[in-house]
Amino acid sequence: MPGGDVVYRYDGSFDGFLCCVFESYVRRELPLAIEPEENSQGFLYRERRIDTDPVHAERVFLSLQRKISADAQRMVQQGFLTCAPQKELLLYRFIRLGYRHGAGVTRRLADDTVNALNRALKFLSNEAHYFKEFLRFSDHAGALTAVIEPKNLVLPLVGPHFSNRFPDETFLIYDEAHHMAYVQQENRAEIFPLESLELPAPDAEELFWRRLWKRFFQTIAVEGRINPRCQMTHMPKRYWKNMVEQ
Repeated sequence: MPGGDVVYRYDGSFDGFLCCVFESYVRRELPLAIEPEENSQGFLYRERRIDTDPVHAERVFLSLQRKISADAQRMVQQGFLTCAPQKELLLYRFIRLGYRHGAGVTRRLADDTVNALNRALKFLSNEAHYFKEFLRFSDHAGALTAVIEPKNLVLPLVGPHFSNRFPDETFLIYDEAHHMAYVQQENRAEIFPLESLELPAPDAEELFWRRLWKRFFQTIAVEGRINPRCQMTHMPKRYWKNMVEQ
């Protein structure tokens, strides 16, 4: 494919990104950048709007396993959840490498593209793990609610974890950074966009349990071994805002 001077614009969805990959091969052109529509950054190069076609998206998605490997398919799927700079272009380059080298692409750790993707995936996995530990629910009229502010799109990884733990509960996890919510109700769960969330003030019973949790947190601490720097290593400060005990 010749070097391109075109920027692809898509709807920001994973299927939309896969359609960008499809169009680049059909048109035999290398996009200079792949940008979601909400990104207002302007370019001096011509732009091409890529429509989302579920059939084209499925063809590309299935080809990732057939032509590369199931592991590469997972890396692309989860890589789309990361906050890596220009993640679309990074994933596009990884897919091209995979089509060329097959399943061995995941082991090409010295390659800049593979290395960058692995680092982004590790950050995603670590952040999801933190939220599985640090997420705090509050009770509002019988529904559990929690607010998080992740850098990556961790809801697809964190939400199912709590669905497995609390299969019979009604709960909502709101991602304030990406304006998305994971909602489980009547044994069904889904993720949908939510621009903002205003929670009611906690009632007396909720305040009682918060005070009890703070008392427990303070009681189990050994005063002579309190080490704020060590605490921030294991519990980074950016998570404290939405933690009851802080």
